[in-house]
Amino acid sequence: MKVGFIGLGNVGGKLSGSLLRNGMDLSVHDLNPNLVGSFVAQGAQRGESPAHLMRDCDAVITCLPSPAASDAVMQEMLPEVGPGKIWMEMSTTDEAEVKRLGAQVIARGGAAVDCPVSGGCHRAATGNISIFAGCDRDTFDRILPFLTTMGRRVLHTGELGSASILKVLTNYLATANLVTCCEALVVAKAAGMDLNTAYEAMKISSGTSFVHETESQVILNGSRDISFTMDLVKKDIGLFQQVADRAGVPLEINPVLIDIFNDGIARFGDRELSPNIIKRLEVATGLDIRAPGFPAEMEDDEPEEPGYEVIPQGRHAAE
Repeated sequence: MKVGFIGLGNVGGKLSGSLLRNGMDLSVHDLNPNLVGSFVAQGAQRGESPAHLMRDCDAVITCLPSPAASDAVMQEMLPEVGPGKIWMEMSTTDEAEVKRLGAQVIARGGAAVDCPVSGGCHRAATGNISIFAGCDRDTFDRILPFLTTMGRRVLHTGELGSASILKVLTNYLATANLVTCCEALVVAKAAGMDLNTAYEAMKISSGTSFVHETESQVILNGSRDISFTMDLVKKDIGLFQQVADRAGVPLEINPVLIDIFNDGIARFGDRELSPNIIKRLEVATGLDIRAPGFPAEMEDDEPEEPGYEVIPQGRHAAE
């Protein structure tokens, strides 16, 4: 099958790189011609437009920065959608929006999937990232070879839209983890603790998390670079709030997180790296939360391995 990929940014460039590295028949498109050129030089084909990719490919993947961008691309592709075509939305987007666009694809005889990723850019680069996929089972089985090439752990989450709900849910948890790690590190410093020791105490304790073991390292290095910015955090936790509001759940923590990131954006700019939310506390306390021996950016130290489908715990027993 021929695969088209639209959106070669921080995440999309790494996901499409895994497809290319593993010998997939790949065509790419991006508004940045330099990004496209680098992929063409590595053996990908140049997609002249979203419509061109949908016309020439069996499946087209979009990985874009906003629901508005996905809608604009879809309107270009839609006339070329027909039976046998698959649209795979890997952007972090709104459940309602992916269902709306997916319905347009399905009405023309195509199939639609929302399949966002989770695990950080460093794992996207190695093909070890996790992928959620919302679609009917037949479509999932068709695209599983692509998904297990781009990621290691692939979870079929249910119908279209379900993956997007779980993606913003997990991003909410990551955001809450980030803010609490920032507070813990600042309190440790203010209380006279050695930050290298504090990091290890957090890592080997019940308080550890994926966020601590990755983002706390670049915080302590001072680079704060995880290739993710405050405006994207605000978008993601805003999408989570919309899911909660539609479901009638009166959240207490997420509104506070939204306020924290609105304040961070007002102070430092919407394109500030997201771990620099700690600067709010550094400014308030006059403390410098850095320590020697931590990396400037995260690298995946696990070797690339074949991906596989994750079966939810208890699923077989329930069936």
